[in-house]
Amino acid sequence: MTDTGERGLFDPPAPEVDAGTGPLPVDAGGPLAVRMRPRSLDEVVGQDHLLGTGSPLRRLVEGSGAASVLLYGPPGTGKTTMASLISTATGRRFVALSALSAGVKEVRSVIETARRALVAGEQTVLFIDEVHRFSKTQQDALLDAVENRIVLLVAATTENPSFSVVAPLLSRSLVLQLNPLGDEAIRTVLRRAVDDPRGLGGRVRVADDALEHIVALAGGDARRGLTALEVAAGAVQEGPRPDASADGPPTVDLADVEAAMDRAAVRYDRDGDQHYDVISAFIKSIRGSDVDAAVHYLARMISAGEDPRFIARRLMIHASEDIGMADPTAIQVAVAAAQVVALVGMPEARLALTQATIHLATAPKSGAVVSAIGTAMSDVAAGKAGAVPPHLRDGHYAGATALGNAQGYRYPHDDPDGVLPQQYPPDELVGTDYYIPTDHGAERTLGPRVERLRAIVRDTRGGTRRAGKD
Repeated sequence: MTDTGERGLFDPPAPEVDAGTGPLPVDAGGPLAVRMRPRSLDEVVGQDHLLGTGSPLRRLVEGSGAASVLLYGPPGTGKTTMASLISTATGRRFVALSALSAGVKEVRSVIETARRALVAGEQTVLFIDEVHRFSKTQQDALLDAVENRIVLLVAATTENPSFSVVAPLLSRSLVLQLNPLGDEAIRTVLRRAVDDPRGLGGRVRVADDALEHIVALAGGDARRGLTALEVAAGAVQEGPRPDASADGPPTVDLADVEAAMDRAAVRYDRDGDQHYDVISAFIKSIRGSDVDAAVHYLARMISAGEDPRFIARRLMIHASEDIGMADPTAIQVAVAAAQVVALVGMPEARLALTQATIHLATAPKSGAVVSAIGTAMSDVAAGKAGAVPPHLRDGHYAGATALGNAQGYRYPHDDPDGVLPQQYPPDELVGTDYYIPTDHGAERTLGPRVERLRAIVRDTRGGTRRAGKD
């Protein structure tokens, strides 16, 4: 636990010093990501949607806000940075707790101290990192203090607070979602770290292709990108290099980043041909039931920092497009993977994406769903959209009976098997088959059932054939 009276992570930065070789970074022994933490809103990148003039978060950072907030977003997007900035707001004590180590006793102790400080006219900002790791009892212990503004709560979580934070605490707080940083925002952070005295202070240069590889490695996480930069820069500064120039700093090149992070650069432009080529190969490998190739292309996309939501969307589409009713569980698995991406995030969500990829690649395939809707839409486009049969029309309004609407409709549940002869399509389409099941997977047994259902439904003689107990 730290407060404003102790030298800690969230205290204002110490003055820079000159050691004869130019300004050294603040806390030179600390991690680059900590040294480069923004000291003002002007240095924050990538969260413009939360920092507009008069926004709750800006007012809180500037010391005039009074609402407790839950900061929700992936790692490395600025949640702790916002807490650090709030800690410097005028006239407020700042206390930080980690849900990994604090219990109910510590929470109550902070609240009691805050209560005494409030009597003396001093408000306390309580920052709780990883709040989703607090138990229900620990979260409940905060309710009264938040409700009565004994503390101004700033809580950070990487998990959707709708699922990980108790409802009473949610209702007492503003939920502000931080987005993954875009490539340009990551580039800005990295370039600033190279030049800023708090960071590398110009002691190295970074080649363009090396910078782009670090951007890809970051995957929207500024902390991860800064860590990769620090490791690579440290490697080139450890000893003399063949390409070292007497009149300039050493250069971090692509090979340095690959060696430092043990990650080969993936030739993958998320805005160019590689993006489309790899996702095309990914889907075609799944369609072709080559599970190993599918997992390979998935790994290439993940390694290159492809948006996992894009991958999940393609899996959901493929589940219906190329599998459909041959394995009705495929779309459930794909949707579940998309939910894991949304609720958990990367890197853990890569496991769910892999599971879905394997399920879809090994599932029986059928294009019957695509064919069914495609043929039906072609008929509609060609004008085959006759009147709805009178007995199927809505009868829930005055005058419907006089028009003959809903008269003669036969209720399927009155039949023991739940299906009986009755015309459903317009006259022009009676007898038209759109869905043609294959003999793959579940459609092998579904096909005969569809034929029996059609025979009963289309039996205009009113026969008594049954659908059977499939």
